[in-house]
Amino acid sequence: MEFTCLNRKALILVTVLCNFIMVSSLEVGFYSQTCPNAESIVSTVVQEALSAEQTVAAELLRLHFHDCFVEGCDGSILIDNGDDQEKNAFGHQGVGGFNIIEKAKARLEQVCPATVSCADIVALAARDAVVLSNGPSYEVLTGRRDGLVSNKSLANEMPEVNDSIQLLRSKFQKKGLNDKDLVLLSAAHTIGTTACFFMQKRLYEFPPHGGSDPSINPALLPDLKSMCPKGGNSERLPLDPGSERIFDDHILGNIKNGFGVIESDARLYDDSVTKRIIDAYVGIANIRGKALFNRDFAAAMVKMGLIGVKSGSDGEIRRVCNAFN
Repeated sequence: MEFTCLNRKALILVTVLCNFIMVSSLEVGFYSQTCPNAESIVSTVVQEALSAEQTVAAELLRLHFHDCFVEGCDGSILIDNGDDQEKNAFGHQGVGGFNIIEKAKARLEQVCPATVSCADIVALAARDAVVLSNGPSYEVLTGRRDGLVSNKSLANEMPEVNDSIQLLRSKFQKKGLNDKDLVLLSAAHTIGTTACFFMQKRLYEFPPHGGSDPSINPALLPDLKSMCPKGGNSERLPLDPGSERIFDDHILGNIKNGFGVIESDARLYDDSVTKRIIDAYVGIANIRGKALFNRDFAAAMVKMGLIGVKSGSDGEIRRVCNAFN
């Protein structure tokens, strides 16, 4: 089955701006001659994984984000190389989906040895996860090479759940992403869950006087505290209450109304610029607003996927994704 048949209603074709293309040698259909079935193989693996466990969609989307924000979109987060490996960084806690990437790589190696990079697999799997969660489709530029460095010390600038809006903006700007990208990529939290570990400060130790973050809607606060008692537990709670398994713009309404679960999402409504961006989507008539959100989210994902890419003779094509050649 062709990928575009997965969700025709959600299909949105994104036209990549010329200046994006000029900064890299990536292109849509990079493997059309060398491995024509590359994208369909990745798609099949993702479909199989989601059929077994729907939560892996959020894992694959988050994996792509975390990979790109450290050393660029080069598969550095996939490497297993001891205690200092990048995936051990504090900011990468809870990141998953590694086994799915390895499974896709193994299948690709059977038909197209040493051809498709792990970095491209991560980018394609994230797109497929979005589509299979009822989100938009978009063309993925491919041709990335895998990086040759992986160290947790390089992940110090990862956006964190307790970052202020000023710090979040700074971290995104350093990657060439603007305020609109910050809102849209944060909205990827429309699917998935978070651990109670990340909620302790917001629920019980919120500065300057402790207690709970006053921006939490009073209707939500008792539920959050019930699921996440002081001291924490192993419970996980949805990032987008009421719509956590479907990719949509529902999370923006939640953020506006004080139902954003994690602090970094809530802080988007404290700032006048990001507040206006959220209001612009939430304020549009339902169908038109969703279409606009889908289009803009897809464009933000394409833009993020170009952060620090390695191509041409830079980097390598790994034989397995968790080890350098």
